[in-house]
Amino acid sequence: MFQFNVTSDACVKCGKCIPVCTIHEVNRDEVTSPRGFIDLLGAYQKGTLELDKNAKSIFESCFLCTNCTDVCPNDLPVDMIIEQVRNDIRKKFGLAWYKRLAFFFLRNRNIMDVFARFGYMFQTCGFKMVDKQSSMYMRNFPIIKMDRLFPSLKKKTFLNSHPDVIHNGGKGKVGIFIGCLANYMYTDIGKSLLEILQVLEIDAYLIKQQKCCGAPQYFTGDFDSVDALAKFNIKYIEGFVNELDAIIIPEATCSAMIKEDYAHFFHDQPEWKVRAEAIKPKIFMATEYLEKKTNLADILASKARQSESITYHDPCHARKMQGIFKEPRNLLSKNYVLKEMSDPNRCCGFGGVTMQTEKYHFAKAAGLPKAAMIKATGAEYVSAECSACRMQLSDALHGQQVDVIFKNPIELIAKALREG
Repeated sequence: MFQFNVTSDACVKCGKCIPVCTIHEVNRDEVTSPRGFIDLLGAYQKGTLELDKNAKSIFESCFLCTNCTDVCPNDLPVDMIIEQVRNDIRKKFGLAWYKRLAFFFLRNRNIMDVFARFGYMFQTCGFKMVDKQSSMYMRNFPIIKMDRLFPSLKKKTFLNSHPDVIHNGGKGKVGIFIGCLANYMYTDIGKSLLEILQVLEIDAYLIKQQKCCGAPQYFTGDFDSVDALAKFNIKYIEGFVNELDAIIIPEATCSAMIKEDYAHFFHDQPEWKVRAEAIKPKIFMATEYLEKKTNLADILASKARQSESITYHDPCHARKMQGIFKEPRNLLSKNYVLKEMSDPNRCCGFGGVTMQTEKYHFAKAAGLPKAAMIKATGAEYVSAECSACRMQLSDALHGQQVDVIFKNPIELIAKALREG
């Protein structure tokens, strides 16, 4: 059942959404623009549009960056309706085998751990390693025929590398929801977060039974997987949430999914909607919690100022969905030279699983102007609290031969604590 009803009359055709639309920037077609989506969505809801392959392609072309909803005078939830239509698309056309396989692994962490271990052992057989970016370069791989950079798998996952509870002095107790990319690939994020909590003398609970937040499945339309993952995570978090001060997440997409999208997803399941909303006050992005709820800023201010410069990219799921953009900057600026790019709020172009596979040409095109903005700052590091943005922009920077290193703000904060 659709949560929202949309008609073409709901859109006043003011055009404010067009200049900020990520897909329209790279595909100048009114059909693949917010106004075009609204017209087609209205026709689909009225039953005058058939979900054929052409409609499927159009609805799968949206990056779900929420730029249009951010500026819409009528607050039309274009992104949420497209997510719901994609569920209907999945029901009619099914999912590609590699999506089904990926979502199976993400739904079954124990199996994913074994697969990741084998992947680590054999990844050099199909990829060229790029040490500086801790990534691997895919060149015309048989399954996905594209030249691009991917994050490399690590020998041991973050969750399997540390004890369940790390006692640091008891000045606080926080749970860590690490996110799949940070658990399997960008493991230094979690390691750095533990270093910061040790300095703050806050005990860390790794809540190791956590499962994928469900964002990749949600954006692809696999609502059956989202239902199972969301209910598991909500029930799991309920079991200890009252014993912890907060659950902190160093990933904008995971945080937005749990804090905002779970309640939207369960719009037609009242019990689970209430339960999703009940855990919301305890969910924080990592920099949000560290900046607002601890004295980390004061500790950083007492450390030596680094000569290195940083430019910060605002993930769509941080700034627009959660209002988080000042917090990471406030912490990073204590020790680094902060150089703002011309449009830090511009979407990086990740766009989800479908965009990264079947429509990678759009993702690549969206990443190019962002890479140019980063280069223009002259910064040595680019940072964003989102591993999806990291994956996308690392690829764009590598493709444009821009010599800038991508780090999560948590990694850069830990570096300042170590070297200050």
